[in-house]
Amino acid sequence: MWTKLLLLSIMLLTGCESLKPALPEGYTGPTAMLKDSAKVISGSKVDFYIVERINGNRVKNSQIQTEKENSGRGLSMTPVIMQRPVAAAPLQLEIAARTGYAAPIQTLLGPIYEVKGRVEMTPEAGKTYVVRGELGETYSSVWIEEESTGALVGKKIEIQGSAKLGVLQ
Repeated sequence: MWTKLLLLSIMLLTGCESLKPALPEGYTGPTAMLKDSAKVISGSKVDFYIVERINGNRVKNSQIQTEKENSGRGLSMTPVIMQRPVAAAPLQLEIAARTGYAAPIQTLLGPIYEVKGRVEMTPEAGKTYVVRGELGETYSSVWIEEESTGALVGKKIEIQGSAKLGVLQ
């Protein structure tokens, strides 16, 4: 009983991590734009390609914003794509590709694929970068590319084989 209560408390507390702005407070230097992206699978299922952290700080992303703005719509979901200015300076980014569903019950019943990892990049001032990815049963990946050229920036995070998560993940 106490073990279950302790685990529940830990789960609730870890969900309370605050979101930080993408730019450090007071930053006035050159910036670039960093965008999330998404692939609509159906009216209630979307594969998100997102930035989760910038220099260790958790930031708002498209999956979080989509869940917030689509709450109460039942089995219907329209993705909200986030973009954020970032410093044109060396960055450590944690990026992810993850399946999202409109309703919590769907996350228990449908497959969820996820791949994530850390990449380093130094964006050029005035340029736009996009998180892209691919999710599937035999191969999944996530990466960043320059929007205008499609050129890979940093490294690709890849999983050969299934990236399917279990029910409690």
